[in-house]
Amino acid sequence: MKTKSKFAIAAIVLAISSASVTPCFAASDETGKIIADVAVMRPAGLLATAVGSVFFVVSLPFTAVSGTVKQTAQTLVIKPARATFARPLGNMDNLQDSIATKK
Repeated sequence: MKTKSKFAIAAIVLAISSASVTPCFAASDETGKIIADVAVMRPAGLLATAVGSVFFVVSLPFTAVSGTVKQTAQTLVIKPARATFARPLGNMDNLQDSIATKK
């Protein structure tokens, strides 16, 4: 008798809990963009930021003399860093907007 009542209670609890489950569906068109962004674009942006930083340091004596330090830093370091770290994940439509010069 105890086994039957435990089974009945378990069946009722299962029926009630499964009735309240809301199905959700992933947006398949965004999944590919996010995977491509994480696998390709973010590592490439990180590499571009690192290489740009090296070139910026190498060019610093020349840009200091000519007075274009800010412009060179913007082009070589800030734009790639902004595209890598400030852009929303999977948002490649506005990639040029995220690296545009913001003053």
